[in-house]
Amino acid sequence: MTLAYQEFYTADDYSLWDGEWELIGGMPYAMSPSPSVTHQVISTNIATSLKDSLSSKTNSDTKACKDCLILIETDWQVSNDTVVRPDVMIVCKAVKEKVFVTPNLIVEVVSSSSTKRDELMKFELYQQEGVLYYILVYPDKRIAKAYINKCGCFTKLGDYSSDTIEFDNSGCSLSLNFESVWRQ
Repeated sequence: MTLAYQEFYTADDYSLWDGEWELIGGMPYAMSPSPSVTHQVISTNIATSLKDSLSSKTNSDTKACKDCLILIETDWQVSNDTVVRPDVMIVCKAVKEKVFVTPNLIVEVVSSSSTKRDELMKFELYQQEGVLYYILVYPDKRIAKAYINKCGCFTKLGDYSSDTIEFDNSGCSLSLNFESVWRQ
């Protein structure tokens, strides 16, 4: 009996690759084709809504909010064999040029080519790594599914289409109005 050989890659390997990739548990995943216009519009709208929420008067005096960054399509190096690129994430700890800390909130805009990875692999990874909020956004259905991490396990907050969801983000109150997210 012959065993199949399976490659195992590290973040060092990943840093040398051309193109758009993610690395999960040592396994490479191509991120092509590039995101659609709708995908990019929704990601930008989400990031803008979250940025507006962070910049609001109620948060302006909160030190925790001043440390928060909203990042779009930025690598998060989880470990030596896992590097992912969430569509949108909020990091509320000091970062320089690379993200090595666990984000507080991650949003993935789900496409037909990313469904399995976003709903299964990343769901499990983000849950295990302690991401506080995970939101899966489905542009075709105009619905978002939001989860909160309680005791190491994601619990569903609800499904949102035109609602505003409030997040308690370590002393920072955030909101996301889904009515303003969808591409018109």
